[in-house]
Amino acid sequence: MSSPKVIFGFHAVGVRIKTAPQSVIEVLFDASRRDARMRQFVARAQEAGVRLVEADGLRLSKLSGSHGHQGVAARVEPVAQTHSLDELLEGLEAAGTMPLLLVLDGVTDPHNLGACLRVADGAGAHAVIAPKDHAAGINATVAKVASGAAETVPYFMVTNLARTLGELKERSIWCVGTSDDAPGTLYQSDLKRPLALVLGAEGEGMRQLTRKTCDELISIPMAGAVESLNVSVASGVCLYEAMRQRLAPATG
Repeated sequence: MSSPKVIFGFHAVGVRIKTAPQSVIEVLFDASRRDARMRQFVARAQEAGVRLVEADGLRLSKLSGSHGHQGVAARVEPVAQTHSLDELLEGLEAAGTMPLLLVLDGVTDPHNLGACLRVADGAGAHAVIAPKDHAAGINATVAKVASGAAETVPYFMVTNLARTLGELKERSIWCVGTSDDAPGTLYQSDLKRPLALVLGAEGEGMRQLTRKTCDELISIPMAGAVESLNVSVASGVCLYEAMRQRLAPATG
């Protein structure tokens, strides 16, 4: 069994209490905070029956490894999630659900990963996929920035990203990569199909093998002076365009 971990911040801890209260070992909170947000948080934690422990800011900072804990941290047991990408995809297929996946190549900044998970959750993506090497893993900072999405969006780290993209293609999932020099734009692409959106880290972009493995390359139109977007912003633009196309009424 994996050892307990620490999550912190109102959103991350609040989502865990809401979705898996039995996994919460204890919630530490800054008793000197008596504002409405803290009172509401404590009330919800009490209703869920989790153990509450009063703590000062210094103890919370040491526990979370950050000063951005907002006066709240929790020690939690890992929550059982889908064990593999194959299991997830088979479940979607059995349910007749069209997959929407976000693939990140070379995103090493935990703040960027957390923001990508948050936008993936908001846009209804079924999973985020990244290589085991040259990629950020889930830690307390990721969970804080993700505002609870690290608990709800499966995050699969794979040994060989190009091979995984090949396996997605074998399942008839269309792999669309983003590139500044792509001939077509996001808004010209048909995203109303089983889809994996592939984005690289800001600056370097996707690795060459990843790029070659994609079925299609698209660009995000840039009308201003900057040449590219942060990867989490680009992920949001792409995922929400996919959502928009899927929700648009059929014509003809």
